[in-house]
Amino acid sequence: MIRTFQATPENSPELDEHGMPIGRRCNEDWEISPRQTKRLLDAGEIVLIDCRRDEEHDAVRIDGAELFPLDDLGSMLDELEAHRGRRIVIHCHSGVRSLKAAAFLRAQGFEDARSMAGGIDLWSVAVDPGVLRYTK
Repeated sequence: MIRTFQATPENSPELDEHGMPIGRRCNEDWEISPRQTKRLLDAGEIVLIDCRRDEEHDAVRIDGAELFPLDDLGSMLDELEAHRGRRIVIHCHSGVRSLKAAAFLRAQGFEDARSMAGGIDLWSVAVDPGVLRYTK
């Protein structure tokens, strides 16, 4: 069962000037911060992929993200072909599954696939507190 809650200063990490938790850096070869993702999404420069499970996406989502669950990614490659050659940012809940998805997509020739560091949880804190945080 998914329990949602609002991001507040009391239940959120302290962020640095880049919107990342203090002491947490992006691995720029593989990750992009939620704030960078937001700027690129607003500019229409990326495809945002949500690799979480259906029930997570149903509970909380980022507007504009396309759902491609990690467990189904291999069987959905034909649907992703339209995005080949584009910059792809993948998100999950915390950034672990999206790193796996980025590695998988790169192995399939999607050369500019990256994970959104901290996932939708950090998005809720650093970008849009209207997107609820959740626990499973």
